[in-house]
Amino acid sequence: MKIPVRLQAITAIPTLFAVTPSPAFASLTPDIGSASSGVQQSTAATTVAFVGATVWDGTGSEPTSGATIVVTDGTIVSVSTTGGIPADAEIVLLEGKYVIPGLIDTHAHVSGRWMENGEDDIVERVKADLGLFAAYGVTTVNSLGDAVEVIEARDEIADAAGLAALLASGPVITAREPSEAAASAREVVAAGADWLKLRIDDNLGTSEKMPWQAVEAVVNVGREAGVPVATHIFYLEDARRALEMGAGLIAHSVRDADVDDEFTTGLTESGVCYVPTLTREVSTFVYGRRPGFFDEEFFTARAMASEVERLSDSTYMEQVRTSETAARYRVALVQALSNLTALNEAGVRIAFGTDAGPPGRFPGFFEHMELALMVGGAGLTPTEALRTATGTAAECLGLDNVGTLEPGKRADFLVLGASPFRDITNTKTLEQVYVGGRPVLEEEDGEG
Repeated sequence: MKIPVRLQAITAIPTLFAVTPSPAFASLTPDIGSASSGVQQSTAATTVAFVGATVWDGTGSEPTSGATIVVTDGTIVSVSTTGGIPADAEIVLLEGKYVIPGLIDTHAHVSGRWMENGEDDIVERVKADLGLFAAYGVTTVNSLGDAVEVIEARDEIADAAGLAALLASGPVITAREPSEAAASAREVVAAGADWLKLRIDDNLGTSEKMPWQAVEAVVNVGREAGVPVATHIFYLEDARRALEMGAGLIAHSVRDADVDDEFTTGLTESGVCYVPTLTREVSTFVYGRRPGFFDEEFFTARAMASEVERLSDSTYMEQVRTSETAARYRVALVQALSNLTALNEAGVRIAFGTDAGPPGRFPGFFEHMELALMVGGAGLTPTEALRTATGTAAECLGLDNVGTLEPGKRADFLVLGASPFRDITNTKTLEQVYVGGRPVLEEEDGEG
């Protein structure tokens, strides 16, 4: 494994997540109230023109200064510097601001973390997580591994104001017998799953791998039903074989060895996307000491207090510090970063994903941490990292209505106070989030 100089920072992982001021974000709450003009709020007018921002549309083009985005009924009508503004449009002035497409997480989870906090209504649990994702600028979430009821909740809350859009796989398929695995896959397909998710690896040698006959059975069900398969892997050989069998998404980094030419070529030729989930590794060891981001306002504004308290417990931190598993995953992160560097340079389609949602993996906040790791740890440019989380992520999920700011697309976008292309951590200068043209954040009473 060739470790770039920049990866030396991983040995002091907390420094990657230094406290970053975010005053604008601190004054906002995730809600939709009655409208007024300005960055924080807009009305539910049929047509809205967002005027004057520097706009990056996610297509690969350079940012455009002084642009106007016209949105009608939640859909983008135009993005230009010369087009006219409809006479009946509400005007939202964004001079000096930066607008980028909403972030898309291709591998996250919803609903599970609330079970420890007494919330047993799955619809409310899903809404709470999707509201949290949206408040952090994550406007589409692919939930790879949750209760089958999450699929029903997805349909019940579709198009609800202030929530990220949801795709769902239902439960992770782990059955070892091919017939049982196929039956599980058919059950999830019948429930309306967007993806099938299966776990192949052995969890660092603590369980048996899923037999390849069972993997093949699930892939065949997915192929027949037109439902793609996402694979949980750790080892290079497993990732290579899953790709050969027809996996539609490599849903984690290869973390045991350097990726080789055969695997890299397989990804580039097939167009299958690779999801790094770097912060998944971080979550296994970073709580050995109280991380610096626990004092960051961008984090504390929305973090579940009971979860922060649990992770700050001295006994728990000692367990993490002395955990052999945590130590192994720390090494795995270095390998994952090295492989991300190589695959990105080879032109593999990288799809943004965090595995956020379970305890210790804070929805919404971890997405900003992931972007920082992709840039600071793996050497992607800010534009490359943002492209993985917008246009490429949409392509990898088969979504043609989000990911870029173009006519006909859903008006999902973020308003930032500073350029993320100059410094990727400026995604935390979040001033407003729009989902379907509707604002997610409004000023707290008494602010502004």
